[in-house]
Amino acid sequence: MKILVTGFTGQLGYDVVKEGKKRGIDMVGVGSKELNITDEKSVYLYVKEIQPDAIIHCAAYTAVDKAEDDKENCWKVNVDGTKYLAKAAEELKAKFMFISTDYVFDGEGEKPFKESDLPNPVGYYGLTKYEAEKVVKSHLSNWFIVRISWVFGLNGNNFVNTMLRLAETRDELNVVGDQVGSPTNTLDLSSLLLDMIRTDRFGVYHATNEGFCSWAEFAKEIFRLAGKNIKVNSITTEEYPTRAVRPKNSRLSKRKLIENGFDLLPSWQESLGLYIRQLLHEVKS
Repeated sequence: MKILVTGFTGQLGYDVVKEGKKRGIDMVGVGSKELNITDEKSVYLYVKEIQPDAIIHCAAYTAVDKAEDDKENCWKVNVDGTKYLAKAAEELKAKFMFISTDYVFDGEGEKPFKESDLPNPVGYYGLTKYEAEKVVKSHLSNWFIVRISWVFGLNGNNFVNTMLRLAETRDELNVVGDQVGSPTNTLDLSSLLLDMIRTDRFGVYHATNEGFCSWAEFAKEIFRLAGKNIKVNSITTEEYPTRAVRPKNSRLSKRKLIENGFDLLPSWQESLGLYIRQLLHEVKS
């Protein structure tokens, strides 16, 4: 099986390629410098040349705040880019996996969002990802849509790295405490995505590490595991205004994974511990 992975220079794409190679799968990772996914002709020619059996589409415009003012580019990458890849995949009859987000929901309430719940994005980034989901459904026969949240991985910037960097110069931090979700290690996620792509159990899925927490609780656990004595003050969303609205409820139900016989990921605390040990090992070596 040959799998093409877009967004190879990002956290998730990097780990998907790495995990696939570990399994002996023929993996082709591509970043934006090698392939401009907003150029339809380039996408068609590239995919035709590679001839993949499956595409895992991790590439995305993810600058949530910037997207509110850079709508044209955000749409081109997230919607048009997805459409061009989907059309190329369908011509080859390749499986297609689109990586989506908790931002397609409005974040209202406290119940985990089910895969079948109707999206209602409140920001432009979320809107483009929802529009891309529609593109996938309309252009492809064999598709997966996998919504993820709060990811962290070794190959990129993320909340864990930011907190540890701030801990070098601060002994007290204010962190939002009324947004709740599931921190997710891209190592765990990449393994699950590869398990899924080798099946024909198509559809919409939610995939995160198990358990929920707020950003403030996440920060506290990061500092505890890293042995940093930092005071974390839990503040409200309103006390930390951002250009784009963040969903307060990013809880995602994993019922579809269970129904289709896929293993759930470990708890976020367990995976965070593994990640921090890896980070500390990298620093020492």
